[in-house]
Amino acid sequence: MTDASHPAKKQRMSKVRVSRCHPLLGALFRTLLTHVKIIGTHNGTFHCDEALAVFLLRLTDTYSNAGVKRTRDPIVLDTCDIVVDVGAIYDEARQRFDHHQRGFTEVFGSGFSTKLSSAGLIYKFFGVFMFHHQPLTSLNRHFGQEIIAKHTKAPSDDPKVTALWLKMYKEFVEAIDAIDNGIAQFSTKESPTYKNRTDLSSRVGWLNPAWNETVTSDQVDSLFEKASSLTGEEFIGRLSYYTDAWLPGRDIVQAAFSSRLDIDPSGKILLFETFAPWKEHLFDLEKDTNVPDDSKPFYVIYPDETGNSWRVQAVPVSPDSFESRKALPEAWRGIRDAELSNISGVEGCIFIHASGFIGGNKTRNGALKLAQLALAT
Repeated sequence: MTDASHPAKKQRMSKVRVSRCHPLLGALFRTLLTHVKIIGTHNGTFHCDEALAVFLLRLTDTYSNAGVKRTRDPIVLDTCDIVVDVGAIYDEARQRFDHHQRGFTEVFGSGFSTKLSSAGLIYKFFGVFMFHHQPLTSLNRHFGQEIIAKHTKAPSDDPKVTALWLKMYKEFVEAIDAIDNGIAQFSTKESPTYKNRTDLSSRVGWLNPAWNETVTSDQVDSLFEKASSLTGEEFIGRLSYYTDAWLPGRDIVQAAFSSRLDIDPSGKILLFETFAPWKEHLFDLEKDTNVPDDSKPFYVIYPDETGNSWRVQAVPVSPDSFESRKALPEAWRGIRDAELSNISGVEGCIFIHASGFIGGNKTRNGALKLAQLALAT
């Protein structure tokens, strides 16, 4: 028996051969497992929509470590894992998200009619996943909500995630869509009285090199990354505010809205035990619950921010309107303190605004009494 044919020798030689292969196999496996996905977008002048789209994609689990390839070469774009704002193709199955092609009419839905840019497309498509960690399926494709769910750590079916998803589109993404698509904010032919060059889309635009500045493509790519970070910082900042401040206010308004019949049998007075921004939430709740016009609240009562008195405020006809559904009585307007208490018959009065949209009383019961008297007037 030769040394090479000895069983022990064979075993040792086999182990050596296998062990020598392990590093190579391990490297191969690591390469496969750590494949860096590539987001494709156009080169040249960059804009707010694709800068935000790239940032949003990197918030998802799928593209968290993705690189960016900026090109208009269709052959190169075909090698990318996902393509935004270039290529003249909108095809979710192929992960192609352009909006420049003829016949593109995609909108966000849910009452929004602005044509989407690449930012809106990615936010709509990837929204759910950003917040929910849900698998990508043909029935549930919202990267924006994935982002929301991850940020809020809320379950995928939590209505708050949907509320935030819609709020962020309304307050942040829609304007970027409109500006990139050349949609005016107002339907008028009159010239604006001033120029606005401080909005997010403008600030991204200013990051591009000047027309007479000599730069390399790598330098422009670096500026694009700076632009993407800028849009992302503002997106996360706004989302954090709506998560930590706006959304908790909704809970307060919801509680007052649900218990309004306990405050007054008419259901037309809401009472908040603590102050919260309430107008938008109230209108949303009225819409969601289909409250008839003749049953909608007229007055809201809440402690002022110092906690030393209470306010009674007339509900406006719309969240941004100065017109009230039912202003406080004309006879009270512009009157203060003891004179107001004498006229109204309610002790502790502080003031009624000259327009009748708001008033104050030293106590909770006093503010409630003013609202009840105003209803009967």
